[in-house]
Amino acid sequence: MLHIKIIDIKKEKIDLLKAQKFIKSSSYGASIIFTGTVRNTNDNKEVTGITYDSHDKLVLKSFEEIYQETINKLKITNSAVFIEHVKGHVELGEISIIIAIACKNKDQEYILSRYKNEEIKKRSPIWKKEHYRDEKSSWLKGNPINIS
Repeated sequence: MLHIKIIDIKKEKIDLLKAQKFIKSSSYGASIIFTGTVRNTNDNKEVTGITYDSHDKLVLKSFEEIYQETINKLKITNSAVFIEHVKGHVELGEISIIIAIACKNKDQEYILSRYKNEEIKKRSPIWKKEHYRDEKSSWLKGNPINIS
């Protein structure tokens, strides 16, 4: 069971409760929710917020591919996976991504959560522009997109 979405922050808010409801089931014995939030420093610079931009169609495709890989490579077939990432400006402390996972046992959910988080960082075309206290901003270096 998979839910994936890019949230346009101008139109709606990312919702932790929605993630909790999606993965809640008596079929699963373990669940974990990862939230990524905007922190106040990066590379010794005071951060005031981040603007996220993305190639939505390719991001969703990458989320689906990562989900299928966990089934094929990791052999974890019975799970509920919820992934949402924001697009737009996010303030300090606000959530930018939710990865919620429920599955049979805790070993599986830890493996799935870590794998999905790392693969999304590596492969999904999501760009971050940090805004700093001195009113400057800069796009952060990302990973090259491997289009196949």
